[in-house]
Amino acid sequence: MLHLLLIISGLTFLILGGNWLLKSAVSLALSLNVPKIVIGMTVVSFATSAPELIVSVNAAIEGFPDLALGNVVGSNIANLALVLGITVILGHIDVNRSFYITDWPMMMLASLLFFGFIYFDGTLQRYEGIIMVIFLFLFLVYLLRFQKPAVFDELPEDDVPLPWFKTALFFGMGGMALWGGSELLIQGSVGLANAYGVSERAIGVTVVSVGTSIPELAASVIAMLKKEKAISVGNLIGSNIFNLLAVLGITAIITPITAMDPRLLDSDIFWMLGVSFLMLPLVFLPKGMRLGWQDGIVLLAVYCIFLYFTLL
Repeated sequence: MLHLLLIISGLTFLILGGNWLLKSAVSLALSLNVPKIVIGMTVVSFATSAPELIVSVNAAIEGFPDLALGNVVGSNIANLALVLGITVILGHIDVNRSFYITDWPMMMLASLLFFGFIYFDGTLQRYEGIIMVIFLFLFLVYLLRFQKPAVFDELPEDDVPLPWFKTALFFGMGGMALWGGSELLIQGSVGLANAYGVSERAIGVTVVSVGTSIPELAASVIAMLKKEKAISVGNLIGSNIFNLLAVLGITAIITPITAMDPRLLDSDIFWMLGVSFLMLPLVFLPKGMRLGWQDGIVLLAVYCIFLYFTLL
């Protein structure tokens, strides 16, 4: 019971911290007149990936590498199969050209780069983390330079920057809540795994990853309800790119990560690659350049199958 309470408390702090950090980040971006689609692919993605970053760094430092890896791999699967599945069931999303020109190829490239680095030796080395962060930096430079002129701001009147002192306050509170929440979540998750004889990797790719994906779910559902669909698609794809290149990249730079549970490399990483690839045919079928409720049902079914085999 104590472990479950720690997990719930940790997730609560992570959700609050992520939300506060998101508010401060979006407010700052709006103050600097950054367009919404760029905010979705960079600022929102980085802010909503903050729980994964803090949890993975903390888990790796404290000696739980499977929790760090399982958290990111599971979050990437949950972002697309669970979060996007729920989002498109609520309403269809018309996908623009940047999906197959930039966003999806970059997500696949980041996924394959991570796969190539860790699959053969089971370890994400420090120099590999540096390469991943450099790739992210180059992607952001490209994004800000070439996608910025093609932005269509759907509801510009909705968003007003916060006063500077509120932006700073939300930023500080968000950072503290994220760190405290990650400590509670790790203690509760490791305790739960030990108590029930479940592997850290299984807890990481299910409980922890879903918990740290809640900010993405909240951001995407709110964007859908406000009809800001450019943010909801960009946020999820951007978050997956950030999870791999920034979260694992930065974590590996701080301390190399070695996969201890073989199922991380024999199963989970292939699920992540498969779900990422599945996005392409779903976008084009049955209606071109649109994700609808049928696609949402397919994605949720895939996620349920993934959970079944993970917890088997």
